[in-house]
Amino acid sequence: MKRVFKISPILFVFAFYGCLSSVNAGEQKVANLGDFALESGNVIKDCRISYRILGTMNSDKSNIVLMLTWFSGTTQELVDMGYIGSGKMLDTSKYYIIAVDALGNGVSSSPSNSEKQPYDAFPGFTIIDMVNSQYDLLTKHLGVNHVYAVAGISMGAMQTFQWMVSHPDFMDRAVCISGSPYLSSYDMLAWSSELAVIDTGQKYKAGNDDIMKAITPVHQILLWSPAFRDANTKSEDTAAFIASSEKAMCKYNNVNWEWQLRAIMSQNILKGFDGSKEKAAAAVKAGTLVVTSPQDYAVYPGPALEFAGLIKAQTSRFSGDCGHFSFICEKENLAVVVNGFLK
Repeated sequence: MKRVFKISPILFVFAFYGCLSSVNAGEQKVANLGDFALESGNVIKDCRISYRILGTMNSDKSNIVLMLTWFSGTTQELVDMGYIGSGKMLDTSKYYIIAVDALGNGVSSSPSNSEKQPYDAFPGFTIIDMVNSQYDLLTKHLGVNHVYAVAGISMGAMQTFQWMVSHPDFMDRAVCISGSPYLSSYDMLAWSSELAVIDTGQKYKAGNDDIMKAITPVHQILLWSPAFRDANTKSEDTAAFIASSEKAMCKYNNVNWEWQLRAIMSQNILKGFDGSKEKAAAAVKAGTLVVTSPQDYAVYPGPALEFAGLIKAQTSRFSGDCGHFSFICEKENLAVVVNGFLK
């Protein structure tokens, strides 16, 4: 039997991409890292990293959790969608949550908001650069040299995997949800399809909305499983579904989107280990939870499960047919799994 969710398709798009009404997410703060050196040797001038702090730090500072954002997502969305808060996946009644906006999301330094390096003048960055900017934020601006856990969903999980090998002594636990430590050929093919649309649109000087609308069908294919889409959208409603999805996508800047997409395509935690999975695994010290979806068409779960086996991580698999967005459809069950692991 197909599982049908009685939820408007556009709600899921809006939820994932920040169109829900805002709730109290902790005060947004910004740290200026100055001229921030990137892995490539280039520099982000006047680099600014946005973050929010929620919860109360305990007396021995042992309850700090670093939470990282997904592709094009923001820290505000993490709260609005119920991943951070009292009794939520990251429980603010127990943990002191530092949520950080990744480079390129339009809140932290990005092509769209940089005064000194606007749009194409903004240097390309990688997942490693995101992690290094977060490390500088914590150690140099917040005085934090150790956290209980690092957690992330999708691109946030990619950053978490990188944290595990770049700074293995920095955390006791790591939570990686629907992300990958290194990309498969399928991942590269999938994301290259979106990149090709952007490149073509920019080549012919299409406007931002036209480019984002062109990406929409490809992106929707990657986000949901065929079974979920078929069960939740009638064939005759497909055009309306695409139109509503396009409306949500047009709030994003195509250059920011491209820059973060290229960062995702750079993901490879084996870079510093001669390409050896075993050497990278040996560097990991954090107890780790890896959560995957068998029907994920945006992030192939094979590499995450392979690396989980090498580091003897605890694993959990979403049981439904939502695909990459299983972390939305099964949010309550995910909270139970994560809370149990963090205990």
